[in-house]
Amino acid sequence: MHTMWKGTISFGLVNIPVKLHAATENKDIKLRQLHKDCKSPVEYEKRCPVCDRDIENEEIVKAYEYAKNKFVVLDKEDLDQLKKEQEDKAVEIMDFVKLEEIDPIYFERSYFISPSEGGGKAYGLLRQALGDTGKIGIAKIIIRSKEQLAVLRVYQNTLLMETIHYPDEVRNVQDVPNVPEEMELSKKELSTAVTLIDQLTAEFEPEKYKDDYRTALMELIEAKKNNEEVTTAQDKPKPDNVTNLMDALEKSLEKTKGSSKKKKTTKRKTTTSGKKKTS
Repeated sequence: MHTMWKGTISFGLVNIPVKLHAATENKDIKLRQLHKDCKSPVEYEKRCPVCDRDIENEEIVKAYEYAKNKFVVLDKEDLDQLKKEQEDKAVEIMDFVKLEEIDPIYFERSYFISPSEGGGKAYGLLRQALGDTGKIGIAKIIIRSKEQLAVLRVYQNTLLMETIHYPDEVRNVQDVPNVPEEMELSKKELSTAVTLIDQLTAEFEPEKYKDDYRTALMELIEAKKNNEEVTTAQDKPKPDNVTNLMDALEKSLEKTKGSSKKKKTTKRKTTTSGKKKTS
């Protein structure tokens, strides 16, 4: 399993060298965009609209837009130093709370935690202590240049870290439009709804839920592939220097002809207007 972060988790005077591994994966089927006529993949280029040319990665800097079209440019060295200062810190568990005190809206991504060399005993200690108390730890961690609030909890026999949103990242529920106030409902309506919920109540078994759309899409792709309804992207044409030179010469010649005609017309007009009237 790929290691995507290495560091130390501490609670009190106990330090645990650990590694993080992504606990989930995106199973979405990624579709490419092709040009309808020639079936070639569409490219997305980084282009400067002012300089009117494509730009390379080394020409790009990061900046914060504090007002419309006004930016504070941040040097790569400054960002790297700030990131290093934060990443070098141990992930310290600040508080222990009950899992049910956190609304699911706060949860973001999950990571398995494994002990690094020499951290097995401390890892087992934290796992056992969390299991016995039924508590979870609240900590902060820097992941991909962003400081994240996170919880540490036990999942089966493994420690799990789940990043959670900060309170100011959760939008105000009062801003949700068209939410009705408390409605007057008849006892019969409510009783029927509760009965329906009771009839559909079951223990949560995640294995029985399937992504039907993804399965159907994959079956469609396989069927088309088996029927040889496929296409191969054409090779990108290589620039022909001779052709390009001829094009440039022909365009230059056309431009020169246009300029010559314009000059002759202007000269003729000047000569005509310059003649004196004879009576």
